[in-house]
Amino acid sequence: MRRSPVWKSNEPVREGIVSYRINDICNGCGACVRFCPVNAIQGEKQQPHHIDPGLCIECGACGRICQQMSVQDPFGISCERIKRSAWPKPVIDRGLCMSCAICLDACPVNCLTLELTGKKGDLHARPVLKDGRACIGCGFCAAECPVDAICMAVPAGEPAVSRQRQNS
Repeated sequence: MRRSPVWKSNEPVREGIVSYRINDICNGCGACVRFCPVNAIQGEKQQPHHIDPGLCIECGACGRICQQMSVQDPFGISCERIKRSAWPKPVIDRGLCMSCAICLDACPVNCLTLELTGKKGDLHARPVLKDGRACIGCGFCAAECPVDAICMAVPAGEPAVSRQRQNS
């Protein structure tokens, strides 16, 4: 399923959109606020925060960073905390890539850039991850790639999920 980059559109805020939400176990730490690429999360320090569904792009960064597991996805499932070092990163197959740069436009944090391959006679620039630390692991680049040249992968040696607490 392909997801259009709605955060770059000029559409007005839409009502009734199902997005990520923060439940009442939020302790107001603010981690989600710092990682939201579109400033869709508001709240006072040490008070429950909320997500504006008209701004949320459903990247999931808030759910991956929340230590309280107080973020729920659009299906109402509580997100599990994942260590930042284990957030998936784009892996680009330069052989399949056609240099269209759609992935750069899809990235809400601008962590991709184009670089020349260095091969003699190849004048096409290909996407590369220029700032792995900035990548929020949303996968929009992979979803938008028209030739499926990008897959998301957890960096080698990292467990995918770090459970901080169990919800009952």
